[in-house]
Amino acid sequence: MNNATPPLLETFNLTKVFKIGGIIGGTKLTAVDNVDLKIESEKPLVLSIVGESGCGKTTLSKLILKLLEPSSGIIKFEGKDLLKKKKKSEMMEFKRKVQPIFQNPFEAFNPLKAVDDYLYSTALKLGVAKDQKEATSTIHESLTAVGLTPESIFGKRPYEFSGGELQRIAIARSLIPKPKLVIADEPVSMIDASIRMSIINLFINLRSKSKTYFIYITHDLSTAYYIGDVIAIIFRGSIVEYGPAHKVLSDPLHPYTEVLIESIPDINRKWTNEIKISAIELKEFEAMGCKFSYRCPYADSHCKENKPKMIELKNGRSVMCFRYA
Repeated sequence: MNNATPPLLETFNLTKVFKIGGIIGGTKLTAVDNVDLKIESEKPLVLSIVGESGCGKTTLSKLILKLLEPSSGIIKFEGKDLLKKKKKSEMMEFKRKVQPIFQNPFEAFNPLKAVDDYLYSTALKLGVAKDQKEATSTIHESLTAVGLTPESIFGKRPYEFSGGELQRIAIARSLIPKPKLVIADEPVSMIDASIRMSIINLFINLRSKSKTYFIYITHDLSTAYYIGDVIAIIFRGSIVEYGPAHKVLSDPLHPYTEVLIESIPDINRKWTNEIKISAIELKEFEAMGCKFSYRCPYADSHCKENKPKMIELKNGRSVMCFRYA
């Protein structure tokens, strides 16, 4: 009998295809392409998912959050298949255990509604508290965790806060049900640079103190490296490199990871080179072979005609590139 604890989260061949254009003459775009991910339950960690805009990061997060239905594949949370039809009680349990934090905190709140109404609604609707008094205690605890007090926010509307303050309230809201996993999609990209690190450090503290797992989605390699225990590099809907954060970014294996790192300006010299990352190109999403072959300095005809598979290497690293086959 196998009593091993199942992984917290697993995806198998997870795929999402969107139809672009009209019914006649439209085309299909594979935004998430056969993604396999695994987060073990052994120790709380931060998984940073990194890639340029339009690479499929947000679509992947919405699939895991069940905000989108996949075209194919499997998603398991704590060993349970999320795509099988669930009872209302099971879906409520999932919402308690997996919480989102979105990019723009001003879009997460109605400007005409006091923010504490959202906090009470979360506590009561998710069954975290049985009444208003118990909800108040739970809300106070979550606000304290993000450095806020009820007195500083109760009765105020979203426009009365700065972006950083409102994002902290959004984080507090996500912590009310004491989730096991928080999926944060570009949570600091719209916040002033001066307070970004306070939000990032907050996530690190929550991982340690509250034993909360995080999926941190970003295009910013510096914060991904700072916060991430492990990093997944995503390109045109595919995970092309995965491993411990310090190893991936200090010794990149995939050519795309190299390009991302090279595209970070050096503050010690004037930046004169063009950024190598181009706009979204449909031909890369739908390439018959390696999606990066159009820009890869190592690509040959074999790369253009054949699709590489993820290759497992030592030390928890893996890479989708023929150079390591």
